[in-house]
Amino acid sequence: MNKGTRLLAAAFITAVMLSLLLLNINKQDTASTGDALVVYCAAGVKPAIFPLAQAFEAEYGQEVQLMYGGSGTLLSNLQVSQQGDLYIAADQSYLDIAAEQELIAETMPLAWQRPVIAVAKGNPKNIKSLADLKRADIRVALGNPDAASIGKQTKTVLEGAGLWAAVKAQVEQNGVFKPTVPEVANDVKLGAVDAGVIWDATVAQYAELEAVHVPEFDAVRKQISVAVLYSSRQATAALRFARYLNSREGNAVFSERGFEAVDGDVWAWHPEITFFSGGVNRRAVESVVNEFADREGITVNAVYNGCGILTGQMRTIDQENGAGFPDVYMACDRYYLDNVSEWFQEDVNVSEAAIVIAVPKGNPKNIQSLQDLAQPGMRVSVGQPDQCTVGALTRVMMQNMGIYDDVMKNVVMQTASSSMLVPTISTKSVDATICYNTDTKAESDKVDAVRIDSPDAKAIQPFSIARSSDHKYIGRRLFAAVAAAKANFEEAGFDFKLGKDDTK
Repeated sequence: MNKGTRLLAAAFITAVMLSLLLLNINKQDTASTGDALVVYCAAGVKPAIFPLAQAFEAEYGQEVQLMYGGSGTLLSNLQVSQQGDLYIAADQSYLDIAAEQELIAETMPLAWQRPVIAVAKGNPKNIKSLADLKRADIRVALGNPDAASIGKQTKTVLEGAGLWAAVKAQVEQNGVFKPTVPEVANDVKLGAVDAGVIWDATVAQYAELEAVHVPEFDAVRKQISVAVLYSSRQATAALRFARYLNSREGNAVFSERGFEAVDGDVWAWHPEITFFSGGVNRRAVESVVNEFADREGITVNAVYNGCGILTGQMRTIDQENGAGFPDVYMACDRYYLDNVSEWFQEDVNVSEAAIVIAVPKGNPKNIQSLQDLAQPGMRVSVGQPDQCTVGALTRVMMQNMGIYDDVMKNVVMQTASSSMLVPTISTKSVDATICYNTDTKAESDKVDAVRIDSPDAKAIQPFSIARSSDHKYIGRRLFAAVAAAKANFEEAGFDFKLGKDDTK
C-alpha cells in the first residue's frame, strides 16, 4: 500500500469513527446506559409484564429483571430489603400500604381485574355460587390471604358474605392455600382441586378453565398498578419503564392477555408536554416543573404569561389544528380557566393569592383603600383586563364597589402581565398599583402592600389537564409534584388550598 492509499484509508477510518461517535451522541437519550431494573411483580400479572419487559429490553437496551411472587410476599420482601426499582401489585391496597411506609414514589395504573371462581371447562361440579365453595364434595384452592392479593380479596368477600369460616375449614380439610394466583389456577387445571378463586384475567390464560361469575366477586374491581420505589438509584429509567407499561403499547398487551387495560399515554422515550401557566404562579412552580422534567426524563415546554394572552393563544391553536395546545394549564384564577373549561378536565384549586395595593416603601401618599386611588393627581397602574387575570379581577372588584370609572381616570399605565405591575412602583412610574401580594415579595425592600377590604380581593389558582392531551398521566404526576410543593407556594406568599376542602 503506497503512502497516498494509506492516507486515504486513514481518512476513511477517521470519518467512520467520527460518524459512529456522532451517532452515539445523538442516541444518548434514546437508549439506556444504566444497570438492570429490578422489578417486583405480582405473579398473576406476569402474562402481560414479561413480554413487555422483553420488548423494552430489545428496543432500548435496558435490562429488566423480574422477580415474581404474591403481592403481599413481595411487599414484605421490600420492607426488609429496601432495594429495587419498581413494584407491581395486583391491587391498589398494597401500594397504599407501601406509600404509608414511604417505600414508593410515583404510581401509574395499568389495568383492572375481578375475582372469579375458576373451574374446569364444562363446570363438571355445577358450581354456581359462593355457597358452593363450602360443599363437602368440592375441593377448593384459595390464595393465601397473607401472601397473595387474590387471597386477601377472597377472604374479605367471604367474610362479608358470612362464609369465610366455613370455606376456610373446607379448604384446610380437602383443599389447599397457595402463595400465588397462578398456582391456584394450575391446581384447577391439573384436577388437583375442583375450584379455585383467581382473577378473571388469569382464567383467560388457560384454555382448560372457565370462569364462574358471582355477584359478590363482580362487585370487586381491583386496579393493577406499578410504583417507582424510593430505593431506586435510577429513577428516570424506572419511570421510563413504568410509562412504557402504562402506555397504549402496554395497554394493547394487557388487553390481549385478558386484562381490562387503562387508556394510557402515547409512548415516547423522551416525550414533550406543554405547560401553560399564569405569570403569578411562576415563583412557586418553576423549580417544581424543572425538577419534575429532569426526574421523568422528559421536556416540559413551560409558557408563563398573562392568562388572557394564554387563553387567546389556546383559541388560536384550537381553531387551527390543535398542535401546540397545552397539556396542562395552571391559571392565575378560575376566571380564566372557566373561559376555556370545555377544553379541560380534572381541575383542582391549588392556591390563593391576595390582591393588594402596592405602594412605594413608606407609603408616601398614605393610601389606605381603593377609594384613595380616585383622588385627584394620583397615578395608578393596573393589569390590562383582556390580557391578564389580575386586570380582569381588578375591574370586577372596582365595578362591584362602584368606583371603577373614578379610579380609571387616574390609570396611566396598563400591563399585559401581573409580573409587570410591581416594577411600575419600584421605578416610581406610578404612585400605586393593584397587584398580587405574591408579586410584591421580590421587591419588599422597595414596596409596601396595602390590604384591600373586599371579598373580591383574591385569586384562586386551579391546575387542570387538557382533554386533548396524549400525556394525561404525565400531567397527573406533574400535578402531584405541584401538590407536594406547599412550602414553595407559602414562601412565594400564596395561601395553599389543597386539603382545605375547596376543590372543584
